[in-house]
Amino acid sequence: MSGSQERAINFRSWRRLLNSLGRLQKLRAVVVVGATLACALISPGWGQTGGPTKITLDEAVQMALQHNHNILAARTTVQQSQAEEITANLRPDPTLLGDAEYLSPTHANTDYLNNSSEFDLGVSYLFERGRKRQHRLQAAKDVTAQTRSLVADNERGLTFNVASLFVNVQLAESTLELAELDLKSFGKTVEISDLSFKVGAISEDDYLKVKLQLLQFETDYQQAQLAKVQALSDLRQLLGYESVSADYDVAGPFDYQPVKGNVEDFQLKALQNRPDLRAAREGVTAAQSQYELQKAIGKRDVTGQMNYTHAGGLSTASFFGSIQLPIFDRNQGEILRASYAINQAQEQEKSTSGQALTDVRDAYEGLRTNDKVITFYRSGYLEVAQKDRDISEYAYHRGAASLLDFLDAERSYRATQLAYRQALASYLLALEQLREAVGVRALP
Repeated sequence: MSGSQERAINFRSWRRLLNSLGRLQKLRAVVVVGATLACALISPGWGQTGGPTKITLDEAVQMALQHNHNILAARTTVQQSQAEEITANLRPDPTLLGDAEYLSPTHANTDYLNNSSEFDLGVSYLFERGRKRQHRLQAAKDVTAQTRSLVADNERGLTFNVASLFVNVQLAESTLELAELDLKSFGKTVEISDLSFKVGAISEDDYLKVKLQLLQFETDYQQAQLAKVQALSDLRQLLGYESVSADYDVAGPFDYQPVKGNVEDFQLKALQNRPDLRAAREGVTAAQSQYELQKAIGKRDVTGQMNYTHAGGLSTASFFGSIQLPIFDRNQGEILRASYAINQAQEQEKSTSGQALTDVRDAYEGLRTNDKVITFYRSGYLEVAQKDRDISEYAYHRGAASLLDFLDAERSYRATQLAYRQALASYLLALEQLREAVGVRALP
């Protein structure tokens, strides 16, 4: 074989190899794209730029109302009650009657059956008096309306729980941010102290105290991380465990939100919007419907029957009617019980109304108290704690202040910052309590 032939063969081999590699690259690209699409469909948070999915408070509330399994289960009670309306509106079924008499196996012929046997065929129907079906339907509709309001009250409670856990997550994140900043800041102090100790600028005792203080900062940081993870996990359960990815996060300002308005306006809104108070009022209506239904049940129904009879070669028709005589039983016991149930529902309505006014008053006073505490911190105490810490740190690094003074200023600053964040969380929780007490989220 000549050299030119060998070069031609090698060239063809390389070309086949390159074509194979090209097909492999195309196949690899298809596989990668397919895997990307599959992961995007399976994992709700996969493939998104900018880190994990972040949700706001309003989005968290809506997500919980759509995906929380307890609230979804509660909503089925409305559907069950609507099914009861169908049952309540049903009419009685007619009854078909029939018999054959005087049959003889020894005379099984047409003439005997026509002249000596008897055949009856009839139908009967129960005619309800007192508009029982209409009263049953109205009573069922009133129960459905009350059930719907009770479910709305469950949604109100769920909204408050979601908002409370959301604030807990924000508090945990703010505490974690503070712990991280403190750890980095004090880490620089440890580095400076290490150099100072090596050159003999500070004693070994002071150096060890600084090292031990670093342990507290590291512990605070780890505890803050744990608090955030647990808070997000608890919130995820209310949102619907499958509705968000495991690495989701919250978004929104963790800051002071002033609220205007007086307690009388909030109480008026509560009387107009609270679903539990609406359910109590509908409970009175439902009790009255039951009372009317029991009075209708006290009226006796009429049973009508029509028979066709063939006997003795003759065909005849018969009509019958029957009704109970209400001498002893006029449903007087149930009517009396239903009247007492109306009184019970009215008292429960008054109790619920008073409870709504009390909830608003308590939540309003709690919000005012927390508002005053936040005002104290924002009036200058935070700046004072920050300035005192900075001055002590500057003086300590230059030998003008003792280690104990610096550590004391550091503890005071950290305690003030943590207390402010906790006070802010308490204020936001009090705000959510007021929203729950009023029954609406939009406050002036």
